[in-house]
Amino acid sequence: MTHDRSLPTSWTVTIVRDDADVWAVRKVVRAACDKAGASLATTEALVTATSEITRNIIIHASYGEVLVGVADSPWGRSVVVRGCDQGPGIADTEVALRDGYSTTGSLGLGLPGARGLADEFELVSELGVGTTVTLWKHITTERKA
Repeated sequence: MTHDRSLPTSWTVTIVRDDADVWAVRKVVRAACDKAGASLATTEALVTATSEITRNIIIHASYGEVLVGVADSPWGRSVVVRGCDQGPGIADTEVALRDGYSTTGSLGLGLPGARGLADEFELVSELGVGTTVTLWKHITTERKA
């Protein structure tokens, strides 16, 4: 299901440099999901997807930031996560989104996994400039159990 890709009016920004920052980002995402009224399953899906894009920042760019916020739209709320870096960029984003594709010898499940766990996914990358990945998880009428 595709919705409009509303963006938050305010973001919580976490600078990402190492594995400790992955845990910090996960905590921010959980808080945003709680604020939006997301279920545990929805929260864990977005936390997992966010972990993947955060790890990619550390591995491929060494430094970046992850922005997290809650967006309102006519149909409900979305938790939005945006990971940005100024790393080397991705030469072919279509190939990078294929299951099993890796430039580091990993299983190659990071970006495709994150895309599968999000309701909306956007990948923008330019060689020599960097990469931005945005995830949307829509929360409509669900409430935590």
